[in-house]
Amino acid sequence: MANIQFKGIHKSFGSNKIITDFNLKGNEDEFLVLVGPSGCGKSTLLRMIAGLEKIDDGEIFINDIKINELHPSKRQTAMVFQSYALYPHMNVFENMSFGLKIEKRPKEEILSKVTEAAKILKIEELLDRRPKELSGGQRQRVAIGRAITRNPKIFLFDEPLSNLDAALRSEMRVEISKLHNQIKTNMIYVTHDQVEAMTLADRIVILNQGNIEQVGTPEEIYTNPANVFVAQFIGTPKMNILEISEENIISESTIKFLGLEIKFNNIKFKKTNHYIGIRPEHLKVSQESDFTFIPEVELVENLGNEKIAYIKNGPDQLSAKISSKEEVSNKIGFDLKDIYIFDKNGKRVKL
Repeated sequence: MANIQFKGIHKSFGSNKIITDFNLKGNEDEFLVLVGPSGCGKSTLLRMIAGLEKIDDGEIFINDIKINELHPSKRQTAMVFQSYALYPHMNVFENMSFGLKIEKRPKEEILSKVTEAAKILKIEELLDRRPKELSGGQRQRVAIGRAITRNPKIFLFDEPLSNLDAALRSEMRVEISKLHNQIKTNMIYVTHDQVEAMTLADRIVILNQGNIEQVGTPEEIYTNPANVFVAQFIGTPKMNILEISEENIISESTIKFLGLEIKFNNIKFKKTNHYIGIRPEHLKVSQESDFTFIPEVELVENLGNEKIAYIKNGPDQLSAKISSKEEVSNKIGFDLKDIYIFDKNGKRVKL
């Protein structure tokens, strides 16, 4: 078991600030996912944990031991890279055992650990093959197996599935989740894919330009986004966000949205611009909603079990996710409980 803690981490490359005052405490045996757009600093954080990148300022602790100056080999971490990083001239057994051989472990121990890791990952029959004879998914399993043999306290995954096709990514997500449940070790996983984040994480850390926007369980992040950035980053398609100008604020409790007057019981609007959000899946083909409007349908994407309808109501453009069995009828509806309000700075206003 292990826990990790970041205290006041800063990192810059020249004048370009990558990480700014990053503070976070991980829990034991936690699957922690760092997610955000490209360039937000998530891979840099992972490399600082592994000792592949120096920390400009701040401290990282693993089990209350400061690791800033520890050699990478002494940190009891193992990293799985996006590029697999397998040695092409070695077979699978040799690749998986390479780190143990460098540490001069006994042959019996090496054989035992590689065999156990291969069994966990279901690649026992591949041990004599070389990387060029393996599929992308098999190579990724070998890379994970090499990490398992090190028996680390913390696994570090740097976008390990981004080179795989969609079907294989889905399969490997399940395998990594099973692996975490089986070996009960801390995992820190970096991705820009929100589906990976939502399906794998115990907790998600959403980063933007080196800052933490929100930390929470997948359900908390989805249900209670802290701001517009989080609200639009998590969810497919992204949340519809429309600006509510001052003239559309009728009173302290009532706004005009999509041509409708909407009254709230637990909010007082100030005479300034706000933003209103509603998720595509909460726009329904329904006659029983709190509010309905007649949209103009611009495009419908059929995805098999569901459809994404791109609609307009006056100048406002939205997307709606509906069942493939439904047609975008004369009315689209939504309920008051599904509305999100954000202030002029994009911060969530609690209803």
